[in-house]
Amino acid sequence: MAERTDIVETATYDSYRASVDADLRAAFSERQGMLYDLLRYHFGWVDERGNPAETAITPLHHCGLLALAAADAVSGEYQDAVLAAAAVELAYNFVLVHNDVQAGRIDQDDNRPSIWWVWGPSQAINAGDGLHALARSVLMRLSETGTSPDTVLEALRTLDQACLTLCEGQYMDLTYQDQLMVSEPDYFDMVRRKSGALAGCSGKVGALAANAGSDTAEALRIWGEKLGMAMQLRNDVADLWGSRGDGFTPSNVLNKKKSLPLIHALQYSSTAVKRELGGIYMKRVLEPDDSARIVALLDEAGSRSYAEEQATKLAQDATDAASSVAGDLRNPEALRYAADWMLDGQRAPAR
Repeated sequence: MAERTDIVETATYDSYRASVDADLRAAFSERQGMLYDLLRYHFGWVDERGNPAETAITPLHHCGLLALAAADAVSGEYQDAVLAAAAVELAYNFVLVHNDVQAGRIDQDDNRPSIWWVWGPSQAINAGDGLHALARSVLMRLSETGTSPDTVLEALRTLDQACLTLCEGQYMDLTYQDQLMVSEPDYFDMVRRKSGALAGCSGKVGALAANAGSDTAEALRIWGEKLGMAMQLRNDVADLWGSRGDGFTPSNVLNKKKSLPLIHALQYSSTAVKRELGGIYMKRVLEPDDSARIVALLDEAGSRSYAEEQATKLAQDATDAASSVAGDLRNPEALRYAADWMLDGQRAPAR
């Protein structure tokens, strides 16, 4: 039985991905010029010279998958939301391009050099802005599928508000890097904005594309938001402990980002642990050996298990939000599939 489930889940992801890939490519079909070559390069469709890439399989990230799963749950037909999914994927990729510049990330997830590394940070910022504009343009095409003007406007409002809220979360995250103490409520507020807003938007616009009522659309926004937050907490743990449990991952503590395990340790651990953690974080620049020591202190404080428990609670909150409108859903299994894929399955890499 487990083997059959794996086959079904792979087929679902592949079907979702192929449908969104077609609409993403269509958004570029009549757009020529260097800007669009940069964007095609980001998606892996062309090389640095604009020549078609040998292997050009566009990954589907969690935002597009949430939109399709929401529509699938509401109507039993995920094709209703392919344009909405393409739009939120474009928005998510605008975030990825900007994050590459912010973090100085040389390579993309497919190990090709990032846009900023090849063409410079100014062109990368411009390319990210272009992806945001394209996201809005694609979402407006919902009107071509028979979606009412009021619903299209609501979807656009939802996307714009989510992008603005995400920027608020990014601001908070950057600000917290310069603060030793960050409260747990402040951290969760930041994660809700930075990691929950666009995921929540994805669930809502997918539901709207499938003609869901306002209550159902809002419940699926909350569903997506909570899953986005749970995924961020899972990433917090992965960034600190890594696949070998040693803390040496590409996004480790050397940039002084405040994650839930660290916040938990600073609030609830012994005075000696708090003092040592504070001493490390007071350094102007952290050294590689500091990462391993911080992880050891977090283990001593039980902070990993605490963060994992909070991620599980957020996942349950997502389930509860979906269950509140279960009577309005034709295929609720689609929501369970999306949640499992995001939190436990083979996710496309998230930055």
